[in-house]
Amino acid sequence: MIRRLLALCALGAAVALAGCTPTVHLEPAAHAEDPLCADVSVRVPEALGDVSRVWTDAQATAAWGDPSVVLLRCGLEPPAPSTLQCVTVGGVDWLVDETDFPNLRMTTYGRTPAAQVYVDTDSISSNDVLSALANAVGQLPRDSRCLDPDEAQEDSAPQTGT
Repeated sequence: MIRRLLALCALGAAVALAGCTPTVHLEPAAHAEDPLCADVSVRVPEALGDVSRVWTDAQATAAWGDPSVVLLRCGLEPPAPSTLQCVTVGGVDWLVDETDFPNLRMTTYGRTPAAQVYVDTDSISSNDVLSALANAVGQLPRDSRCLDPDEAQEDSAPQTGT
């Protein structure tokens, strides 16, 4: 009888504690079911600096902070070549969209499927986030890379024969 009572108390405590953990609602990306996104999901860190990971309710997503300061989705269509700033962190190229600054939306470039991270830069450094996610996102196969402006001009210059 005492064992059952202890078991019920333990179960009740676990349920109560689980109720305190926030769950972030996110929409999964179109290709979230891609097995490559599962490889990313199992490699994302439990914390980004001082910010802990929280539960999400969508496949191939992750979030950190309560309230969330970093959101990650995997399984997006790869972006087309762009004039957005491209940064390389930990061997991963990211297109940086500053439309919602100080929040940044950064999408992998040259990886299929693509991953996207949304960062509140008032709360955490985007470079720190990208560095921490490089190992996980680096699992996505790379099929192209960002070019610096000089390389882009060379690629678009007409070829001449001699």
